[in-house]
Amino acid sequence: MSASTLVFSPLVADWALAGLALLLAVAALLAALRGLRGWVWRALAGAALIAALANPALVREIREPLSDILLVVRDTSPSMEIGNREENARNAAAHLERFAEADDGLEMVEVDGGSSPDGTRLIETMRAGLADIPRNRLAGVILLSEGQVHDVPSDPESLGLAAPVHHFATGDPNATDRRLIVEEAPRFGIVGEPVRFQLRVEDEGAPQGSAMLTLRLDGGDPIRARATIGETVTVEAVVQNRGANVIEIVVEPGPNELSLINNRAAVSVTGVRDRLRVLLVTGEPHNGARAWRNLLKSDPSVDLVHFTILRPLDKADGALPEELALIAFPVFELFELRLREFDLVIFDRYRRRGILPANYFQNIARYVEDGGALLVTAGPDYAGPDSIARSLLASVLPARPTGAVREGAFRPRISTAGERHPVTAPMAGQEEGWGSWYRYVGGQALAGETLLDTPAGDPLLVLSRQGEGRAAILLSDQSWLWARGHEGGGPHDELFRRVAHWLMNEPELDEERLTATLSDGVLTATRTTLSGSADDLEITWPSGREETVEMDEAAPGRFTASAETGNEAGLIRLRSGDATTVISAGPLNPREYADLRVTRDKLRPLVRATRGGSFLLGGDETPDMPNLRRTRPDGLQAGPGWAGLQRNGAYTVSEAQRTPLAPGLLAAALILALLGAGWWREGK
Repeated sequence: MSASTLVFSPLVADWALAGLALLLAVAALLAALRGLRGWVWRALAGAALIAALANPALVREIREPLSDILLVVRDTSPSMEIGNREENARNAAAHLERFAEADDGLEMVEVDGGSSPDGTRLIETMRAGLADIPRNRLAGVILLSEGQVHDVPSDPESLGLAAPVHHFATGDPNATDRRLIVEEAPRFGIVGEPVRFQLRVEDEGAPQGSAMLTLRLDGGDPIRARATIGETVTVEAVVQNRGANVIEIVVEPGPNELSLINNRAAVSVTGVRDRLRVLLVTGEPHNGARAWRNLLKSDPSVDLVHFTILRPLDKADGALPEELALIAFPVFELFELRLREFDLVIFDRYRRRGILPANYFQNIARYVEDGGALLVTAGPDYAGPDSIARSLLASVLPARPTGAVREGAFRPRISTAGERHPVTAPMAGQEEGWGSWYRYVGGQALAGETLLDTPAGDPLLVLSRQGEGRAAILLSDQSWLWARGHEGGGPHDELFRRVAHWLMNEPELDEERLTATLSDGVLTATRTTLSGSADDLEITWPSGREETVEMDEAAPGRFTASAETGNEAGLIRLRSGDATTVISAGPLNPREYADLRVTRDKLRPLVRATRGGSFLLGGDETPDMPNLRRTRPDGLQAGPGWAGLQRNGAYTVSEAQRTPLAPGLLAAALILALLGAGWWREGK
């Protein structure tokens, strides 16, 4: 098509041209008021001069019209996988494409996206689609989404859109859903003490009644509580381990559910230990007593109570008690009143000499079976008639003496079980550099695992679980030689610190344990076990998909398996035999699943600011589409049952011809003629 337009290309600055026009108008007005002859002709001459300086021209263009562009943004976030939403949106996009194909002046561009770890970022996807579209050709934007969009700008005008944005809401708007809301959760908790969670269950389909809540700490035993729907309930859970504790919270399914994904949430509580209390009882002064004391005092998290028995009751030296400057051993207070305040009790070369009555040994045994920890370091007295193995404490001791005491140089070694056990596995293969010991007590392991033994196969270090508690025994009083660096020494501090922490239930040292890590989209699970094999890894992904992966042996007692997480986000549950754990892919509680209902509220400010419309497509695969109309940019863009796509009239110029309307010679002749007419009129 062709079009002609009048254009001006002034030969002087615009301000100069305007000044001349103003000066001419004032002069003509004064001349007219004074009644001067010929002022009209002179005014016309001045007007002709100004017109010549404006340099007018007639431009004739050959224009090629450009089609308008419709941008369709389709939400592909995980929440669109619920019901028929995804199919509904796909069919709506196909309908829009057919409409664009039938209109020669309209093109359609479709972009998909919106999925992110921080919820649905559909406006970011729209911005990316608009980047390649000239704004003067934009007919409109149509968002195909259920409406749970989390990046709508607070000021829609900042997008700078001159075309309407329409929201076509996919999914059933009347569908209800039950969801769990964590109102308050602590970030830290003291190990062994409860932490409180504020929870609320909401359900539009069943606003009355109650629902059962289930809490699991690191996949352990469930804690159940009943919550009234719509009301806040407080639930307690005891922090078991130091470090990260993942607490999974699940509400039972409701009568109407869009998805069970938002029926669960997860909270990470970092467990911190209060100061550990250790009771060390040294039966008699010896070279190794200071090594034990220094080891325990070097740990800032340990409160040590240490007693050394310097003068036993059976010592016949004739000294009267009132003449001695010794502190009496507070037997009753320690082993009757305050025994359970200690996290670990250590008997270092202790033998029965009438200080502890028989019932106190029974108290200690009961303390261990109820969850306490006991460590015994044995000297030659352990093989004699005064051995504590001959007391009521024998029921919780991992090894009993054979009555023999072996002397002579030998180098301790890590046993086959020790190569697998987390306490000693990091030290396996280093025995050649260890110094020698010179005495051990012959013993027979009764329970648990022997981690250190002699070259002859006799047990040296035995660890065992006794009831709810743990016990360990070292059948030698020569470990202090390592602390002194004898013959190069050995891992004294590392070994016995790990033994002490195992006794106090440090989860990283458990012999049967399943852990997991995430890195670059790959899930890696590690199974620690004393067995020679590990059960397959069973993975339950956040979406509910289940997968089984074979575990391969990476080291003695260590089995690993890996799997790619893909687009999964949320809590991943893992199981291998009886061992379980949980880990989060992405945020613990993805924003994407906080609310799965269809809504038009979140996009309404953007739709209104651009004069667009909001329409429900329904929950079937076939969408209930509004009518589409081509509209003027200054007209209405939406109404009941219809959405507008504006005609912009954009074009490109393929050819242009310029015709000057005030050529120089013609303008000069005209000006001279008008001046001559004015002179002639004034001369009459």
